[in-house]
Amino acid sequence: MRPSWKQLLLASLLLSPTQDTSAQPANPRFGRWLLKSDAPAPASNIMTYEPLGAGGMRVTIQAVNARGDTTRWSYATEFDGRDMPVTGNASQTHAAVRPISSLVNEIVNKNNGRVTQRLTNVLSPDFQTIAVIYMREDADGKTTGVTFATYTRMPL
Repeated sequence: MRPSWKQLLLASLLLSPTQDTSAQPANPRFGRWLLKSDAPAPASNIMTYEPLGAGGMRVTIQAVNARGDTTRWSYATEFDGRDMPVTGNASQTHAAVRPISSLVNEIVNKNNGRVTQRLTNVLSPDFQTIAVIYMREDADGKTTGVTFATYTRMPL
């Protein structure tokens, strides 16, 4: 008995090489992000998100103020809510990142064990904008100020 065209198609699909589906898709946050600002030149703030290890990320912030002074600081995260050391930022010794959803992360900044700021970092559905809510806290955990920032993806 001859196989039907449906059986041949099924056999060819089952026997053909398959794509490796074990690779995770790249995190849509990876890349460079520029703060939208009305500050006078040369003020700028660029966040860079880079892959780190199997599922983590290195976050680097480079800011240039209106006088042209540059600061650069960074930290690594595995998105597990653990405090990770921050380098280059005198007002922040640790950062902890945990995902709230596929587009929202919560970031808790600490200075010597005390929470100083909570951030809600929201990636737009088209992956081209990041909005950040910064909530500053005093030593008693009371919110003392809230600011907002918008970052846009920079070309590669």
